[in-house]
Formats: sequence, structure tokens, C-alpha cells
Amino acid sequence: MAMTVAQKIIARAAGRDQVEPDDVLWVDVDLAMMHDSSGPRRIWPAMKEFGVGVWDPDRVVLVCDHYVPANTVAAAEILQTTRDFAKAYGINRFHEAQGIAHTLMIEKGYARPGMLYAGSDSHTCTAGVMGCLALGVGSTDILGVVTTGRTWLRVPETIRVQIDGRLQPGVTAKDLILTIIGDQGMDGALYKVLEFSGSAIEAMTVQERSVLTNMCAEIGAKTGIVPCDSTTVEHFADLGIDVEAGPVSDPDAGFAATWTYDGDAIEPVVARPNRHDDVVSIAELGRPTVGRAYIGSCTGAKYEDLAMAAEVLRDRSVADGVVLQVAPASRAALQQAMADGTAQVLMDAGAHILSTGCGACPGIGAGILAAGEVAIATTNRNFRGRMGSPESSLYLGSPYSVAAAAVSGRIVDPRELVGKVQ
Repeated sequence: MAMTVAQKIIARAAGRDQVEPDDVLWVDVDLAMMHDSSGPRRIWPAMKEFGVGVWDPDRVVLVCDHYVPANTVAAAEILQTTRDFAKAYGINRFHEAQGIAHTLMIEKGYARPGMLYAGSDSHTCTAGVMGCLALGVGSTDILGVVTTGRTWLRVPETIRVQIDGRLQPGVTAKDLILTIIGDQGMDGALYKVLEFSGSAIEAMTVQERSVLTNMCAEIGAKTGIVPCDSTTVEHFADLGIDVEAGPVSDPDAGFAATWTYDGDAIEPVVARPNRHDDVVSIAELGRPTVGRAYIGSCTGAKYEDLAMAAEVLRDRSVADGVVLQVAPASRAALQQAMADGTAQVLMDAGAHILSTGCGACPGIGAGILAAGEVAIATTNRNFRGRMGSPESSLYLGSPYSVAAAAVSGRIVDPRELVGKVQ
């Protein structure tokens, strides 16, 4: 029987020749990830009670990214618990304040084509950009994964997302995925896999593609995947890792639906406050004022995101009354931005550089919003209170759009500024 790439990965993990949608199966997990918020502090007490350990420390990644740097005693204790867990069980892939977990999984080449990877966070799906099946699970499920190396799942159907053409200058993967979410709704792909393909995808870098898979969580999908291609292989080669092309969907595989978009027609958009599927073209928005511009999160603060912002900010200054904050998604992203002058452009424009980590995105770290503040951010969620006070207002946009708002004091079409001298 013809199968999708997701079905092929599940079949291998289940030890079967083939699987069909809605099959309920036990599967072997190739790689597991936890972070400081969802990991040891939640599962270690149960592990002690049951008298069980870690099934394979070499196949567990542990990251401190939510509570770094600690700004309360409780946060400091969470970080200490995470360190103690890594030491107790010999977990060598332990990273504290080195980056957001989902960014590190790609930067360090941990997630690889054909893997079945489980992580205790809804944005685990980001790693699907590497051609693996990346499944976000809760703390109870990750307890089972970490101690047994197995989990169960229901085989999902797959929706093919065909993006033809090519995104135009000043338009990004963030605009594309927000457009899709706006069209389909936040529950438009419930328990489905979104498989991205088409000439526009082929033209994207791994970092841009990862924005698409990251935000599959915001459309209700089980996960997203970009089947491994030459771009994926080159990414690993740059890391000194040789990989073979991973599985791809059979030509006659059965898809639940096909969503088709013209990349050339995508334009800059934002999601209006409190609903990430309330998406509108910036050209139709009416230029609302903002007081805060935030470039951060696994979705929007990778090196390429910082470089996009710098294209707008070069030789410009942040508008009076606006605070621009930048929380790099990883130390590597910041180091690259420092090496080529990107970080200097951001600082010269007036940006405040914050610590690497999840920061204000989940409403935990530096940069959270006060009541009455209106902000635009590169983050992935904007429900009421997500980034601070429930009385604040948060728009979601691309790095270009956030930078353009920072220098304009209003949400404007970034194409008015990208590549244009002041």
C-alpha cells in the first residue's frame, strides 16, 4: 500500500510493513527531548516512586531555556533540579542558556531524517523541518518515553500543503504560515500531519522552513514535516554530519486534502490581538500604533530573523515611545550576528539585547507586557495574557514587520523599508 512519509516513519517505528490512518500502535522512539519547564521537575518524583531510570541517556536531550536566567528563587530551583537530573542520569546532551530547545535540535543536528522524535513541548513539531516525525507530548507521556523508549499513537492523516512560486522580497515564511492559519482556522488541521512541498519550499532555507513546521501547532496539527531534500542534506553537511535522504511520500499516497498556495501572491500580514487566526494584510490594517516591538522565540529570533530585522534597521533608529527588544533564539545565532555586524546594526538602531531563551514568549522571562501595552512580536502565540498582562494587546508578524513597526511607531508594510535607504 502506498504511504505518506509520516506513515513510513511510524511503520518503521512500530515494526510493521505498513500502517493506515487511525491505527493505534506502540512505537519505538528514536530521540526524546525535555526542557526545564516540562521535564525533570515534573517527571523525576514519579521516576523515584516507581523505581525506574532513563532508558537511554544518549538518546535524551535536556535543555534549560524557559527559566534562564533565573529571576526568582523558584526559577533557580527549577534550573538546579534540571542540572541535578542531567548529572544523576548521565545525560550529556544537556544545554543550559545555549538556546531554545527547538532551535538547538536543528542547529546541532540532533533531529535527523526518518526519526520518530518525541518532545515534551507543543512546538516539538519544529524539528519536522529535518524530515523527521516530531511529536509534542505532555509530561505524563514523556515520563513513559524517557523511562521505556516507547509511546503509543494513533496514525494521523496527512494534508499536503503545496506552495508554488516564490516568496517576494520583504515577505517571509511567517507571512505564509499566518496566511494559511488565517484561511484554515486554528483548528483547521486537527490531528493531521502537514507535509510541505512545492517550488517555494524548495527555495527556502532550513531556518525559514522551520517557521512553517513550528507553527503547525497553531493550526491544531499533530505535526508538520518537510521531507528531506538537498537543502536538508547540505544543512547537515555544514554541521559535519553525513545523512542520506530520508523517506518521502509515495506518488500515489493517500492525502486527506491538498492545500495549494501561490507563493508569489503572499504579502505581509499580521495576526491581530488575542487570536492567531485573525489574520489580515498589513496593507488593510490601518497602521495602528505600537509601543513595544519584540524579536524573540524559536519562531522568530534565529540568525536569519535577526538579519531580516537588520535590513530594515540599518541606518535607522527606533521611534520615540517604542521599545525594541531582541532575545536571540540561541547563542550561535547571536554569535553569528556579532561576527558579521548584524548585532551592531540592531544595537545602533536602539535595540535592547536580552538573554537567549524563551524569554517573554511564554510570559515567563524578561520583556513581558504591562496592562495597556500594545506590542508586535515575532512569536507564535498571542492569546490573551500570553506575553504578560491579559490587558495588553499583541500582534504577530515577521521580523521585517516587527522591525518596520519599531522604526515607524506603527504597523506598516515592511516592503516600504526593506532595502531602501532612509
